[in-house]
Amino acid sequence: MKKDSEILPIVAVCGRTNVGKSTLFNRLIEKRQALVSDIEGTTRDCNIGLVHWDRKIFRLVDTAGLIDAGFLNGRKKISTDIDELAQQQALNYLQEAKLLLFIVDGKAGIMSEDRMLAKALRQHPAYSSKTMLVVNKIDSGKWRAEAAAFNKLGLGEPAIISAQTGAGTGDLLDLVLEKIKAAIDNDEEDKKEIAARLCIVGKPNVGKSSLLNSLLGYQRVIVSDKPHTTRESQDTELEHKGLFIRLIDTAGISRHGHKGKGLEKEGIEMSLMSLQRADIALLVLDISEELTHQDAKMVEEIVNRHKSLIIIANKWDKIEEKDQKHWQEKIQGKLPFAAWAPIVFISAKTGAKVNKILDLALEVAAGRKTEISETQLKKFLSRVVKVHLPAKGKGLKAPHIYEIEQKRYNPPAFTIRIGSRDDLHFSYVRFLENRLREQFAFLGTPVRMHVIKNKKKHGVRET
Repeated sequence: MKKDSEILPIVAVCGRTNVGKSTLFNRLIEKRQALVSDIEGTTRDCNIGLVHWDRKIFRLVDTAGLIDAGFLNGRKKISTDIDELAQQQALNYLQEAKLLLFIVDGKAGIMSEDRMLAKALRQHPAYSSKTMLVVNKIDSGKWRAEAAAFNKLGLGEPAIISAQTGAGTGDLLDLVLEKIKAAIDNDEEDKKEIAARLCIVGKPNVGKSSLLNSLLGYQRVIVSDKPHTTRESQDTELEHKGLFIRLIDTAGISRHGHKGKGLEKEGIEMSLMSLQRADIALLVLDISEELTHQDAKMVEEIVNRHKSLIIIANKWDKIEEKDQKHWQEKIQGKLPFAAWAPIVFISAKTGAKVNKILDLALEVAAGRKTEISETQLKKFLSRVVKVHLPAKGKGLKAPHIYEIEQKRYNPPAFTIRIGSRDDLHFSYVRFLENRLREQFAFLGTPVRMHVIKNKKKHGVRET
């Protein structure tokens, strides 16, 4: 496996809370990916995005606001408190980054926290040579004069910008590229093709972040038993068996949160947007607890978006009687409309069986993209109608199926062409769907079947 930092160089955005780091992050990656709020500490997990500038690419990391210079110089140890865990994660990226953008608020002036953090960065051998001072919120000539005062921080001549309006950000990117020039290598990115895009979804506190960290083999996101620890969707890439897989972690999706206000609601909306960007949903369930209506609704969201599905039965280490057949029947009984979804019993905490997920995801991704020729479908139809004659819906006449045609792939969609006066029973449509799954390995993927009434073939094949 390769970490994302081993593919492209990292530039980390850092500074005290509420200086506009997330606004700058969104501006530079040209997406609304990080949550932006006036509430201090909005960013907990580090957000990662790609910056494209002057035909070059690098990774930008939006870190949690630094709350104590003692963490930077190692004089203060990290506890298990969730805010301090966010600090540890930020420090991991500061150490890994090729360049640090230390952001200060030009309108607020130099704050005591800025002085202490700047001193810690100056005096630390790992940070001093790679820190660039950026004065934010300078959107008029009046404030440009005030920005000169930040030279007192001893971090060199500052770059002056307004993340809100975009002023100065082009010059900032020119400086960034100049400083990380030696580290940039676009060859890997140009060659890279994503084989599968996975979105990790589920209710809060079922182990989504633990699963992501276990898949990657290092702590990418904060893990806590407090619900809604992850507020922002995260994209991370890894290499598995020579293929690249993109992992999208999301904020926990809950019924109450969906109707709530503030950051939690916005995080959940971003989670559903993240699901739209994926091909395969990894639905994480806490197998030690009863399945709920929320779990069923999440499956409904996945199926309605035509996403493939792998059910992750997490916390298997908490189950005393490990009868997988029993638990599989129980899950399928609660989620009968997704009986086609494979189930993997794992413990993200211990890492047990986690290695099976990526192999299965690649298999599902390949099946999702399967194209079946007209000849294959003709032979398939001839064989299945001999096994089970088409069942009629309304009327007295038995329907005649003239053709099955694949209209789309990724995800697969088919049309069943019958006579203009025929009616095909819905159970027979389901029968055809199941036989297609068996023969053509549409593992974990919803197969859409549409019945059309027309004796003559017409229309254009879609791809």
